[in-house]
Amino acid sequence: MAEPSTAAPPAAWTYDPRPRRPDWGLYAPTLKLASMGHPIRQAPLPAEAVIPLGHARGSARPLVSPGDHVLTGQPVGSDAAAAVHASITGTVVAVEPRPVPGQAAMPCVVLRRTDPEHFWPDLAAADPARLAPEEIAAHIAAGGIVGLGGALFPTAVKLQPGRAIRALVINGAECEPWISCDEMLLRERAASVIRGTRIMMRALGTQRAVIAVEADMPEARVALADRLQAEADDHIGIAVVTAKYPAGGERQLIELLTGEQVPSGGLPRDIGYVCQNAGTAAAVADLFDTGRPLISRIVTVTGGAISAPGNFEARIGTPLADLVAAAGGYSVTAQRLLMGGPMMGIALADASLPVTRATNCLVAAAAGELAPPQPELPCIRCGECVQVCPARLLPNELLGALVRGDAAALAELGLADCIECGSCDYVCPSAIALTPRFAAARAAATSGTGR
Repeated sequence: MAEPSTAAPPAAWTYDPRPRRPDWGLYAPTLKLASMGHPIRQAPLPAEAVIPLGHARGSARPLVSPGDHVLTGQPVGSDAAAAVHASITGTVVAVEPRPVPGQAAMPCVVLRRTDPEHFWPDLAAADPARLAPEEIAAHIAAGGIVGLGGALFPTAVKLQPGRAIRALVINGAECEPWISCDEMLLRERAASVIRGTRIMMRALGTQRAVIAVEADMPEARVALADRLQAEADDHIGIAVVTAKYPAGGERQLIELLTGEQVPSGGLPRDIGYVCQNAGTAAAVADLFDTGRPLISRIVTVTGGAISAPGNFEARIGTPLADLVAAAGGYSVTAQRLLMGGPMMGIALADASLPVTRATNCLVAAAAGELAPPQPELPCIRCGECVQVCPARLLPNELLGALVRGDAAALAELGLADCIECGSCDYVCPSAIALTPRFAAARAAATSGTGR
């Protein structure tokens, strides 16, 4: 493993019209404009909310039972890393496993809405300046805040004391096609993102932060710059990175910003950085400024089958079908539904599943917008997958090791460093589904089940 750098981060992150152009990754059509023609809209409150209790580190313990009446913002799941809260006022109708995007069943609290809406009376603003760093992290955990980029990693865990942090990185580099929720957030709520950044800087004990946006996000960059200039804050910088997929990957973003690489098998903290999503920063600000826990998130609703694509702030647990209706319904038959984008998204059988804390986008693709799966052909050893891999792996060699069932070779070839971005699938002329194979092998290795 490489030795962690002790060098200071760049003295100032400023606008660079010619950001680093990595030799990895690919340029894919962004397909974002259709969903960015309107300001963020509020989705209607759902009649029923299915609220998942899980996150990347486990699952919360339910605090309610069927028949209980709960208020909006009331804790319904207890977890030291990320609590879970009622997203609507209503009656608990079930506490049971329910299907959610990407999982056949996850423990959920099911609420049926009652009107009028009432917020839990214990919700209150908090002054981070009066709190110690560990108290800030504990408050964020109690607020149920997790990484809103899709990984659901508890935010408070990343803010725990440990190795000295040279800089906090706020990831606004929304590189996946179709998805525009973070860009719209940065355009419209730059102040909240900056406020949340400062709060997390205090929790980490660092004096430096950078908010990263892509080169094709000028409006977001200007909104951030105007706000930082108005506040005369020189502790937070703005950096522009290339609009190349997957520039928004945590490791890839740090490399583009600093020229440093996170060690294989390591974490950004190992070289002095912590990375948080822009939406997460805004949620942190909302928690401290209003007392409101994470009960909603912004979701892009887009695709050629959607009548009026846009971005909606939706309560957690809202059926995805409600967001389709809020976007004008279907204009044509949706040939495919995805939660997320076409590179890393999750295929959905229908839109009955709920919005989770990981739901950044719903794509309803019309005929011809997403290529149907093609029959796989033998690998021709062209090396295209090697050229685009952002983790600098050898996907063709990993595939061979998988076919042989060679666990030692998989480890030596760096399977654990695969970020499952789908770049290798995108360029493979033989239509080999590499990423699903790698994801399954990584999950098996993590669970200790072998191949």
